[in-house]
Amino acid sequence: MCGISAVLSLKGCPVPPNEDALDQLDDQLSKSLDLIQHRGPDARGKWNSGDGNVYLGHVRLSIVDLSSQANQPFHNSVDDVYAIVNGELYDDEYYRNLLGSEYDFHSRSDCEIVLALYRHYGLSFLSYLRGEFALILWDARRKVFIGARDRYGVKSLYYTVVNNRLLVATEMKCFLPFGWKPEWDVQSLRECGWLFGAGTLFKGVHSVAPGHYIMSRDFKPIQDAVYWDIEYPNKRTPELRSEEEMIEGVQTRLMEAIKVRLRADVPLGIYLSGGIDSSAVAGMVAHLVKEEGARLGNDDSHLLSRIKCFTVQFDKESGADESDIAQRTAEWLGADFHTVPVTEDVITSKFEDTVWHSETPMPDTNGIGRLAMAEVANSHGIKVILTGEGSDESFGGYKDLTHEFLLESDLSWPSSLSGTELTDVAQKSKATYSLQGMPEPGRGLPESTRRMLNNTSILSRLLIIGRLPFAEWTDSFTATRPETAQVERLDGRVREAIINRWHPLHTAEYLWTKGFFCNMLLRYLGDNIDMVHHVETRPPFLDHHLSEYANNIPPSLKIKYSSSDGSFTEKYVLREAVRPFVTDEIYKRTKKPYLGPTKFEENGPLHQLFCRLTSRENVDALGFIDWARTQVLVQKAFQEKDPWAFRVAFSVCQFVVLSQRFGVARAS
Repeated sequence: MCGISAVLSLKGCPVPPNEDALDQLDDQLSKSLDLIQHRGPDARGKWNSGDGNVYLGHVRLSIVDLSSQANQPFHNSVDDVYAIVNGELYDDEYYRNLLGSEYDFHSRSDCEIVLALYRHYGLSFLSYLRGEFALILWDARRKVFIGARDRYGVKSLYYTVVNNRLLVATEMKCFLPFGWKPEWDVQSLRECGWLFGAGTLFKGVHSVAPGHYIMSRDFKPIQDAVYWDIEYPNKRTPELRSEEEMIEGVQTRLMEAIKVRLRADVPLGIYLSGGIDSSAVAGMVAHLVKEEGARLGNDDSHLLSRIKCFTVQFDKESGADESDIAQRTAEWLGADFHTVPVTEDVITSKFEDTVWHSETPMPDTNGIGRLAMAEVANSHGIKVILTGEGSDESFGGYKDLTHEFLLESDLSWPSSLSGTELTDVAQKSKATYSLQGMPEPGRGLPESTRRMLNNTSILSRLLIIGRLPFAEWTDSFTATRPETAQVERLDGRVREAIINRWHPLHTAEYLWTKGFFCNMLLRYLGDNIDMVHHVETRPPFLDHHLSEYANNIPPSLKIKYSSSDGSFTEKYVLREAVRPFVTDEIYKRTKKPYLGPTKFEENGPLHQLFCRLTSRENVDALGFIDWARTQVLVQKAFQEKDPWAFRVAFSVCQFVVLSQRFGVARAS
């Protein structure tokens, strides 16, 4: 919904001695907001403590309460607590009624409940927030600074320290005006710390992890803490609920999660693919509008033809296009359907901007499709979009998860495979991967690491994404295997649960969600990209009321095995829950991840872009990438149409763009 930037002087930082120094900090804050102005074109607000110690900045995309009263920063009636919020908070009307007698609300903004909840619950206010958010709160009386992020990391929040000042912002580029000089974190690159946890590509820059908050008291160095984490049941505890009860439980909670996300004072639409997740969202929205009289954002016509659905249309021969299936779904619903053609020319022209705004090198062209969709949605006047992200992470939707499902019997479900049957099925099943052409993961992994991961291999599969043609000198950072480094960064409670309590499928879901999902998918295919064209996306599947329920469903009802034909049905319980709201084609369709095309003609526009970006001068300027090996990859990508070579070369090009636009010093 917005963008935020803040400064906190840490203890020992000299207070600016004169008005010129204060003006300089204010000017730096303004320039940091300029870099994310696209996130908030409707209003801009700043506040500072007057002594140079605290600065808060906010750019606003108006979604709920379009009046100036809802502009930020917010402050309470006695002007001693201030907050800036990026995102949407649901159930705000409930808290207005609950806390209205003790807090004087100045607007109808959903985000203002942050101050009311903080006053009522203190630091525990974070547990009462429902939605997608990143926020900063300053309690001037107690000298307490808090930065927090939503449970799944839908909204980004980064921090670093420059000249003994804590900088916190929605995007890392916001640090540049404050004198930040970005340097590659080669150890993070080699150990894939930027793919998992709170690490980033840059030295000294961290993300506030999903479900975490950072806090400084009395201008002291920050502390990082957890207010929420993903949990799963003990794998040995029998499930007492019936299959029908759990199907109904999922349906009820998903419907409610969608319903609360229809609230907006602006037009609202849907991103629709050929998969069951976005199709279910569209189907339930149609049901709510037609059968329950729900408003679609600011539209109360209750006409299904007013539901706008947007779909990426890749080249038909690429094998990546789902627009025909999406169109059949939209026609079945009676919705207004719009395709967004994403040709090679579009991919080439939007490549560099996609990297700059996502701040994430992810080896796929799909993020460019997402950027193109946001642009078209904006041209139709749409400011809010419902999406299908987060379903696979809770309901076992990825092919990669089947291997983990077969590692152990599901003792929680009486009709699951026995140990003997499990061994037989596992031997017959072939490992499959979401990314085409991915090399075999996990070779040479230390046995102690295998034990810490309870023999799951999902982490090895995910970390292959960070496998680049590294320069030989960076091998000095490889004493620790990436899998070992990342599992050692887990909380001890989580490692204990992986070994003793969680089924391997749930372990894999946890590692996927905490790594690839929040650090890559939600950045490259989420908020950072959508907001380039002033579009706020809302993912109902990441509503924690729904996900906490889904996390407690037995593995055998997430991935269901059929002994009659040896097939697996991913997301079984979800399929049954949404069956009344989707076509038979969608209900029966096997999961296909949203991936862009990887095969392009030699000497075409994308090949020419790759050649330009991977010139010797550009690659050498990175410092950590081997130029000769990169040239081989580019050749294999376009001459031999090797999909994995294309993905790795694609990533190198993304690093070059980041290096040039951020002005990153050469690693050495």
